[in-house]
Amino acid sequence: MGQAAISVVGLSKRFGSVTALHGVDFDVPAGTVFGLLGPNGAGKTTAIRILTTILRPSGGHAAVLGHDVVREAATVRRLIGLAGQYAAVDPNLTGRENLRLIGRLTQLPRARRRPRAAELLDRFDLAEAADRPVRTYSGGMRRRLDVAAALVPEPPVLFLDEPTTGLDPQSRTALWELIRELVRDGTTVLLTTQYLEEADRLATRVVVVNEGRIIADDTPAVLKARLGNTVIELGMGDEARAVRATSLIANRVGEPPEREGALLRLASRDGSRLLLDVLHSLEAGRLVPHTVTVRESSLDDVFLALTGRRTRDAGPAGAPAPGEASAPTGDSASAGSPAPTGGSAPVDDPASPGGPS
Repeated sequence: MGQAAISVVGLSKRFGSVTALHGVDFDVPAGTVFGLLGPNGAGKTTAIRILTTILRPSGGHAAVLGHDVVREAATVRRLIGLAGQYAAVDPNLTGRENLRLIGRLTQLPRARRRPRAAELLDRFDLAEAADRPVRTYSGGMRRRLDVAAALVPEPPVLFLDEPTTGLDPQSRTALWELIRELVRDGTTVLLTTQYLEEADRLATRVVVVNEGRIIADDTPAVLKARLGNTVIELGMGDEARAVRATSLIANRVGEPPEREGALLRLASRDGSRLLLDVLHSLEAGRLVPHTVTVRESSLDDVFLALTGRRTRDAGPAGAPAPGEASAPTGDSASAGSPAPTGGSAPVDDPASPGGPS
């Protein structure tokens, strides 16, 4: 295997007394989609900001295409594109003007700016709206323009921080296909998302982060196989019946199902056998489920089994952790692809003056 496009070793980040990342390690193979998954406040955006030179790490090492994100920050910025969680384009400019401006900020040769903007507008299905102010665009159009802006300087590595959050299903599917096209053309994509279906559809490998720590690292298929390929869900009607059913099932199969209110959930590699055992246990207790659903397991099931909560649940305080995006700052300051700024150092956060400790 060749050199990893992104390499992370023992990466940590502290904000005062709060540790947002606890010594995480992962490698991203070149020319793949790599999923960085977790709930709000898990540390995903903190990791992205370190890898894109916006924040300094408190410890550990990270490199993009072999270049250290602290010591060689300016070089890293010339090699990457970033589309953050918030629109990084100017709503008062047209789509075409925005892309040409990004070309100028990223020092794209003058002769290349116009044709590059036209290429991207066509590729992202924005050509007809190219000369309209961005404030007239739909949410899906704005997100496509954000990704297009990140690609103006043709970066070999692209960071997408929750690119489809807030999009309708049709717009989300369209953006997924654009990401696949980029990877077919050789771009490496690091994707953070709360939508595990998104990672399942796109990512070659995923890392699941919870409370700043990696709790799983493998291909989507392997993670689902570890849980069990089949998920059985039983709607029991009310919580009292669900509690009784939990006890009956545990006595029959050896472990209790997961329970969310009146819904019970079990996973197995042998779904047919498990379903028979479950139904026999309920019949013996004279309980009949209101609904029975049998389906393939998903990454959302994996995450629920690992953490006890779903990815879109809020953190303990119901708000992003320090370093996670909570307002259009930071990411939006690095519109599209972070512009090279000579030999300037990464932006420091106020809580960690002086950079890495």
